[in-house]
Amino acid sequence: MIKLQFEIAIFLYLLIAIFGFLIAWVIFARMKVRAKHSAQLESIWQCFICTYIYVDSKNSRLSICPRCKSYNEREGGGR
Repeated sequence: MIKLQFEIAIFLYLLIAIFGFLIAWVIFARMKVRAKHSAQLESIWQCFICTYIYVDSKNSRLSICPRCKSYNEREGGGR
């Protein structure tokens, strides 16, 4: 059996708990950044007629180009 002083046991327990919380925080922060980045990419459109790139944050299947007023459909049958 390994003999361990009470103070060292408490220190190790707290150290492991803090590292666990730190790792969880980093993982969830990265997930949040990825979700935000993918949401931003979904709102970027390119017109098929005039090739103008614009932002439309409605997240619909159809969007109207602000330059040439043509209708554009999201590729892949989106939302």
